[in-house]
Amino acid sequence: MPARKNHHARPPAASPVARCADALEDPALLRRLLRARDRMDAASHEAWPVKRLAEVSGVSEAHFARSFKRAFGVPPHRYLLTRRIEQATTLLRDTELGVTDIAFATGWESLGTFGRIFRDITGMSPSAMRRESREGVSALARVPACVLKAAQRPDLTMAVLEKRRRLTQDTVRPSTKEVT
Repeated sequence: MPARKNHHARPPAASPVARCADALEDPALLRRLLRARDRMDAASHEAWPVKRLAEVSGVSEAHFARSFKRAFGVPPHRYLLTRRIEQATTLLRDTELGVTDIAFATGWESLGTFGRIFRDITGMSPSAMRRESREGVSALARVPACVLKAAQRPDLTMAVLEKRRRLTQDTVRPSTKEVT
């Protein structure tokens, strides 16, 4: 007698990685992730904790954080840092605003934090960036702004603390938890 198939049995559970890969193939989820990213782009000066972004996307915090990193290659916090540094760089280059005004206009709560992270990411202080960009302005005047922005985009594929640790040859103690 042939074995009976149990039609009520559940299929085996997919691994979290497989579920995440399947979710990114979901056009609705991708649209929700893009909506959250667009909101960050439009108001990068605002605080964007994962909880707020997850609410915009209509998914759980953990699912949002995993899906965002998988879709865009960086965690939401690093994406926001990139946008803030890009915006600060543009303001330093194109306006006469003071560094303090630029720091607060781009969403930083502390001038010291802005200066330290700006230097960690770009390799120079905001004032040095302003001087350098003004010295080379004649050669760059012919380059379209969109090309400049893409070429000058900060590289945040690794956490700022990890970058700082590598530069100081492991004198900074590793954090005990990863911040996304």
